[in-house]
Amino acid sequence: MSYVKVKQLTKRFGSNTVFENIAFTIEKGEFVTLLGPSGCGKSTLLRSLAGLNQVDAGQIKVNDKNITNEPPQNRGIGMVFQSYALFPNMTVEGNIAFGLKMQNVSKENIRQKVANIIELVELKGKEHQYPHHLSGGQCQRVALARALVVKPQILLLDEPLSALDARIRKHLRQQIRDIQKELNLTTIFVTHDQEEAMIMSDRIFLMNQGEIVQQGSPETIYTKPINEFAASFMGQYNLVSAKKAKDLFGIHVDSKVAIRPESIYVREPGRVYGSHVSAPTLVTVKSHQLLGSVIRYQVTTQGCELTVDLLNRSSERLLEPGSELELMFNLNELQPVSAA
Repeated sequence: MSYVKVKQLTKRFGSNTVFENIAFTIEKGEFVTLLGPSGCGKSTLLRSLAGLNQVDAGQIKVNDKNITNEPPQNRGIGMVFQSYALFPNMTVEGNIAFGLKMQNVSKENIRQKVANIIELVELKGKEHQYPHHLSGGQCQRVALARALVVKPQILLLDEPLSALDARIRKHLRQQIRDIQKELNLTTIFVTHDQEEAMIMSDRIFLMNQGEIVQQGSPETIYTKPINEFAASFMGQYNLVSAKKAKDLFGIHVDSKVAIRPESIYVREPGRVYGSHVSAPTLVTVKSHQLLGSVIRYQVTTQGCELTVDLLNRSSERLLEPGSELELMFNLNELQPVSAA
């Protein structure tokens, strides 16, 4: 039996419908990410699950209990915000203990629980410091500890890493995932960052304009986009019309096809390619970007512009604008996509 069940959930602000008839299930201990562009409804959906926004229709069940009309404090849900939302006049210890005090937990139990959670989030030695003495990453760990210490049924994370620099983000997202696995905590995470979603999730719910347009494992969402939006949002997919697909790949299709930049190869003289690889196509380099271990080329051929990612083996591999090379396409990686 699914741990979280959402049925026909609808939320409106006046005449604006944010989402309508949203439905999904989540298993216990699963890490699910709501991924999508700004304004797609993902944060409003998260806040509706938390009870911070009242829904206009539908039902939310957790562990077979209907919590649709329960106040936030009775839902057994912990939430971490992008803005930390810490009490500036309380120490790290005081911030973390706040929820336990509201539950009338004994002082001795509070002391023990807070000490345990401080160790879990690696804040030992910071117990008596105030938020203004902490870094952004440390403040976010305090917010995480405060949500975890009350042992919520579900943990909701609303873009908690977006205000942090890249190095701290990478460390903290791994720490969150490790803690989530250790506690077997059902978690719903909101982000607009595709890489973050791919790394952290068991499943991704890809949202656009108030709808979940596709859901599945990170691998499925990335390698098998269901439509043009999914293909364009999940990376640098090349979208090729049916007519161009016939010219470039020698195939007959009724819709556009998507191909990933890393599924396009430079022809190597003397190498024998299998039947899953297309015949060579001559292209002209338009520009290039050095992305560390990858060189990203924009190339043109037959009136079509493509993005090609090649492994950066040495600086000698950099091809200047105007250079010509022969490309081959992995036909097994072609993915037909619908317009909507």
